[in-house]
Amino acid sequence: QVQLVESGGGLVQAGGSLRLSCAASGRTFSGYVMAWFRQAPGKEREFVAYIRWSGSTYYLDSVKGRFTISRDNAKKMVYLQMNSLKPGETAVYYCAAGTVGSALPASYSYWGQGTQVTVSS
Repeated sequence: QVQLVESGGGLVQAGGSLRLSCAASGRTFSGYVMAWFRQAPGKEREFVAYIRWSGSTYYLDSVKGRFTISRDNAKKMVYLQMNSLKPGETAVYYCAAGTVGSALPASYSYWGQGTQVTVSS
């Protein structure tokens, strides 16, 4: 079992930056693939990035070069540094844990409650 709690969301102007954090707790963290998804009102949940235990990463094309996912396995933390944010990226951002690196929400067994990111124009 893994429990996930996100933090770091907020209101930012277009072009600004935010750093999201995800704290994991529970019996195990090792081996899990950690991901960030986002969901805007009325839209499907969208993959943003994932990072494997080894540190290898994979990103949604539209965030490459602007977002960076990272993890600290000793602290059981996952981060999403978001730069050059756009108004269309306003959404609730979710942290997720799974055993397979995938862009599909169904591949992840554990989810946090989400943190709101609002990008104003």
